[in-house]
Amino acid sequence: MAITDIEMDLIAAAINAGFPAEAEHLCRDRLEWQPDSPDVLVLLGLSLQHQGKLADAVATFARLTRLQPEEAIHWRNYATVLQMAGALDTAEQAAEAASRLAPVDPEYLDQLGRLQLKNGKTLLARDTLLRAFGKAPYSPAIRIDAACACSACRDYRAENLLRPWREWLPLDDALQFDLACVFGQLGEANDSLEVLEDLVRRTPSHARARLLLASMYERVNRLHDAEALLNQIATDSGETEPDLRGQIARQRAQLAVRKRNYSTARQLLEGGIPGDENDCAYWFTLGSVCDRLGDARAAMRALQTAHAQQGAELRTIAPYRFEPGAEILPGAKWRVSESDYLAWPQLKAPDTPQSPVFVVGFPRSGTTLLEQMLDAHPRLQSMDERPFFNMLSNQLDDVDIDIPRDLGKLTQCDCDELRKGYVIMACSKVPRRWNSRLVDKNPMNMLWLPMIHRLFPRAKFILAVRHPCDVILSCYMQNFRAALLASAGLSLERLAHAYVESMECWLYHVGVFKPNVFVSRYEDLVADTPAQTRRIAAFLNLHEADAMLGFAERAREKGHIKTPSYTQVIEPINSRGIDRWRRYREYLEPILPILEPMLKHWGYTTEASGTATGY
Repeated sequence: MAITDIEMDLIAAAINAGFPAEAEHLCRDRLEWQPDSPDVLVLLGLSLQHQGKLADAVATFARLTRLQPEEAIHWRNYATVLQMAGALDTAEQAAEAASRLAPVDPEYLDQLGRLQLKNGKTLLARDTLLRAFGKAPYSPAIRIDAACACSACRDYRAENLLRPWREWLPLDDALQFDLACVFGQLGEANDSLEVLEDLVRRTPSHARARLLLASMYERVNRLHDAEALLNQIATDSGETEPDLRGQIARQRAQLAVRKRNYSTARQLLEGGIPGDENDCAYWFTLGSVCDRLGDARAAMRALQTAHAQQGAELRTIAPYRFEPGAEILPGAKWRVSESDYLAWPQLKAPDTPQSPVFVVGFPRSGTTLLEQMLDAHPRLQSMDERPFFNMLSNQLDDVDIDIPRDLGKLTQCDCDELRKGYVIMACSKVPRRWNSRLVDKNPMNMLWLPMIHRLFPRAKFILAVRHPCDVILSCYMQNFRAALLASAGLSLERLAHAYVESMECWLYHVGVFKPNVFVSRYEDLVADTPAQTRRIAAFLNLHEADAMLGFAERAREKGHIKTPSYTQVIEPINSRGIDRWRRYREYLEPILPILEPMLKHWGYTTEASGTATGY
């Protein structure tokens, strides 16, 4: 006798009411009469899943896939319990079978993409989840999952996927935590903070959310709040739970660094273990702490481990960067010839006061310090660095316009629309004050000079320059998120080549376009900050140069600063970063011949005095 709808409803009601054991009993009674009833087996599998009897649940759903191999839902349920049981590879295979049987259902693709991501197949997961997004563009869960995959691939599309996030709250706890995590990965600390505070208010027992919240407090310079929350987590449960204990120690180490208690930080870090086998962030932090303690050898050992792990990750998400003959900085090889430039049609463009001020220079040359100084002036407004010109260039790729080769093909309408797009993106990142000039600080915009000049030919530039050896060393110590910089930073030699190539590209195009450039030497800025701020203010035709001297206070007010130097620009200027490279000379000696052209051009020496001789 077939199972009735009433019996089915009773079993389902028992599961939903939190009585899965009773549901299992009812299912087994019925299966004595109908051992192969798919309907009953589904309910049995769910009751077992709810009880945590995962081995029995796996066997039940596996049986269903044999009984009805064309039913996608059985494969999906099978994948779910396999994942819960930790059999991720088999779970992915089951999810793939489910998505083949239900190709138009985005939720099946979503499950497959999440499993691919867990199995380390980041590029495949990104493509799968973007397909799911294409089928369900209004699903918050699918958008968040796709953003997680894009973030893992260091794909800027993650930000666009999350743009409507405030419309989604509140989400279920797990999904809201995922949203906070991806914001943290993207460096959007303020957004992560808002999501986490909402989640923790609602579910104060969510230990992982509280830990991440403490980390975000540190990231926005709310150190007292971070420490208080960590102490509370430890009191509640953290000191007795091994997985939490390690994370608490890591965060306490970071707080010790902020207090300059570097010995304590090292002890905390070396007393624990990395979070996982690919935890390069742990080794970057340890390397930085050892550097502060003057232990150069230990610092380099930690950094070499960090880059080895980071390189393994990058080879999975950007394998093309490591193919034989691959350029370290592909954009640095392109050139606009003087004859091509002279052939560009004359177009209308904003004059200097209506154009942004562009702060450029190889990373770790002092660009963030300059940005915060400029932002402290009432007539200027900066924003966290964004790859706006990369994004605009990608849009042009879609219509077969290659940058910089085809810049001469852009019409007046094209340039107007690109400028509008630039302004829209800028306004999405900072509430514009229209009586102030925008400051666009992005170090690698030095490679985008041709496109910037096409759109803003009367813009002013500030080029940050610092001793190349200090720049290379500092870059090597950074856990860069951008795949381009991370791959360039895998070795001192790669960094040296990247530095020289980017500088050569910049200097070549400066010779072609002759933009209005102020060269800010980091060592001069540190040695006589008031005099340098007056020079910068005069270059920008600004009064009240002294306002820029309040940059540290202004940076503290902002809270979140989206660069690796966020802990430094809230402090008064000091000379600790000058000539630091000399402690590491044995490691840098092999790359000095690579750097020689730029050392000579900028007038830096590697002799004992360390003095600069000119521009």
